[in-house]
Amino acid sequence: MSASNPARRFNHVVVLMGGLSAEREVSLDSGKACAEALESAGYRVTRVDAGRELADQLRPIRPDVCFNALHGRWGEDGCVQGVLELLGIPYTHSGVLASALAMHKERAKEVMRAAGVPVAEGKVVSRTEAARAHVLARPYVLKPVTEGSSVGVFIIREDHRHPPQELTDPGWTHGDELLAERFIPGRELTCAVMGDRTLGVIEIVPAATLGFYNYESKYAPGGSRHLLPAPISSNVYELVQKLTLMAHKALGCRGVSRADFRFDDTPGGSGQVYCLEVNTQPGMTQTSLVPELAAHAGLSFAELVSWMVEEASCNR
Repeated sequence: MSASNPARRFNHVVVLMGGLSAEREVSLDSGKACAEALESAGYRVTRVDAGRELADQLRPIRPDVCFNALHGRWGEDGCVQGVLELLGIPYTHSGVLASALAMHKERAKEVMRAAGVPVAEGKVVSRTEAARAHVLARPYVLKPVTEGSSVGVFIIREDHRHPPQELTDPGWTHGDELLAERFIPGRELTCAVMGDRTLGVIEIVPAATLGFYNYESKYAPGGSRHLLPAPISSNVYELVQKLTLMAHKALGCRGVSRADFRFDDTPGGSGQVYCLEVNTQPGMTQTSLVPELAAHAGLSFAELVSWMVEEASCNR
């Protein structure tokens, strides 16, 4: 794949980073990397640590476009997108509806299931209910309905007699609704969409000490190994690409998105691929997956972020 950017429409780019979510530190890393790459590509760049008064922060700057490098709630769930729509500032990634929909894991699953994308069986439960007793047959997964980057995720295995008692912590900040899902054994796969085309498929192998692809394995050096192309059959590889594009379109995503999957290739397993979620604003750090997938397709990091800027718009 070669870069096919349209003629440059924008000059002054604000990179939104930081923000208010549990993923603030990762967003700062993403924003720094993207800002430096855009500067190397010749853009005038202003870095903005996005606060609750974002409109007041942006009005005096008067950017041509915003590169949204925020992650998690408020930055990735349609809220910031709505502010940018009101201000009439073109922005990267998905719009208000797709962002809000993809961020709510259960609503997103309903839409993907209706579009023919296989998803894990599960249900929404209250935090109190999940802390009191097992809400599904073990093994199962508990995750906040509206968080990203595996924040607040628990895998409850057969030998876990009690639900995770962290759920009773008064300092819990990840919401009172949880998604309980059947645990799917096998491989962790991910694939990205760029515009209307899919990139490659990566198998993610978490470090043995971490057990699953959690927040630490995503962002800590050495937390995981990325196998690209994923060592799976061509049929499964193509199926993951097909399902990634189906999910992207079903949710109404724009620009770049990434879909995460489990492939149950265990002995006696189902042999099926299940979509776990779609990330409308994937990480853009040095250990992130989308830049790695783009590089595998022949795009430098600067070319990738430049394409994202030039593809930006309102009414997304």
